Amino acid sequence: MAAERHPDKLAFRDDNRAVSYAQLSQRTGRLAGHLRSLGVQAGDRVAIYLKNGVAHVESYFAIARAGAIGVPINIQAAPAEVEHMVSDSGARIAVADAEHADRLELEQVITVGEADGDGLDFDVLMMNDPDEPSPDTLGLYDPAWILYTSGTTGRPKGVVLTQHGFLWVVAACWVPIVGYGPHDYALSPLPLFHSYALNVSVLAPLATGASEYVMERYSPGECLRLLRTEGITFFPGVPTMFHYLLHELGDEELRAETLRVCVSAGAIMPAMLNEDFERATSVTLLDGYGITETSTMVTQSWPTGARPMGSCGLPVPGSAVRIVEPGSDRDVAPGERGELIVRGPHVMLGYHAREKETAEALRNGWYHTGDEAISDENGYLTITGRIKELIIRGGENIAPFEVEQVVSQHKAIFDCAVVGRPHAELGEVPVLFAVPVQGEEIDPEDVRRFCHEQLSSFKVPAEIHVVDDIPKTGSGKIKRHELAERLPTSAPPAQSGS
Repeated sequence: MAAERHPDKLAFRDDNRAVSYAQLSQRTGRLAGHLRSLGVQAGDRVAIYLKNGVAHVESYFAIARAGAIGVPINIQAAPAEVEHMVSDSGARIAVADAEHADRLELEQVITVGEADGDGLDFDVLMMNDPDEPSPDTLGLYDPAWILYTSGTTGRPKGVVLTQHGFLWVVAACWVPIVGYGPHDYALSPLPLFHSYALNVSVLAPLATGASEYVMERYSPGECLRLLRTEGITFFPGVPTMFHYLLHELGDEELRAETLRVCVSAGAIMPAMLNEDFERATSVTLLDGYGITETSTMVTQSWPTGARPMGSCGLPVPGSAVRIVEPGSDRDVAPGERGELIVRGPHVMLGYHAREKETAEALRNGWYHTGDEAISDENGYLTITGRIKELIIRGGENIAPFEVEQVVSQHKAIFDCAVVGRPHAELGEVPVLFAVPVQGEEIDPEDVRRFCHEQLSSFKVPAEIHVVDDIPKTGSGKIKRHELAERLPTSAPPAQSGS
């Protein structure tokens, strides 16, 4: 194990503290033993309600070493969502930040920070040997984590995942394709409650013996400083992070001499963003596609060979993918759009306590993603959006992402999102929400003219709303339902020919 091979090597650090591999092993073993002393048995659920940091990483490992199932919870989730996730998972114990602990009504809360009243102190437990040793008996194929979906299309569902599924992705994707290994020092701004981060920012460093700096929250200015001063070699992020980093750079050079590669996943990355980033930084930015239900990565672009911009690459070796006609098992031809389905060792065990939803999603061993995709003749995949997010205007299908790719090229627009709006005559029309570049004003008519030059007329937004921000999940996916709720209750009809 890593603690035996290089005990003194840095494992993880944040703004406040760092742990070596030997310290990580000792501390997580102690917490695992204390969890057992508190009555946690194999298969019990333990919630993690923490901000990003070393404590979050340690909690993941300690819960697994106790034989329990970790349930990470988004600290930005609404109280009702937190209550749903805790109740749905059946968690009785949690590890939580001091500022979040009082939001949980559980049997016991282990508090990171100054504990109030009778709460157990995380650091005290970490410094003292428990009455029971760490059992370390969790099997590779046993349920290890319940990760809740982002809830962009409904109430969050608990995805049951295994150590084997996640570690398989490390072995099949990050190591052979990206070259991730013990020589790397990663900078991770990813939210640790998310599956992408659990894979690439928690398990991959441990499995490979790499080191990592965990950012509490993403700040493009702080990210740029760390890339330039910490000797960072590997930087995983989501498209929004790279977009903001480019904006922060402006006309400056990156000046991150040790940075060898960046990877993006979690949301669709526009080809223009990929091209602009590599042109401005001279650093390779590899795009991939992953989902919670497949322990993250399904496809990944390679640093060698062909790399069509806008594509999320080729299937990870060992991961089988098909693009089928929605509602059937008929494979579509290259160049045709359809639903992406996946089979492989990384597919989830199922949705927690949701047999019907599990049966609908897992059919004959294939996970039906609900994502629309297209493949070229060489097998490179491009994700074009969610099938349920398609806007059908007068019988014509409109993929929101296609419109967003065009609109994002307008000089006055910093960020944008497209949603469908009900229309009495056409069924739906596309509506644009746009964030202006600082110091710029958005002229709706100019934007519409810009769109007409590059899009079919039925795809041009019928309305344009200027907003301060685009709501997104921790993985960078647009919360379209929140934008739809912002629309006025009445709307003018779409203009003729729009």
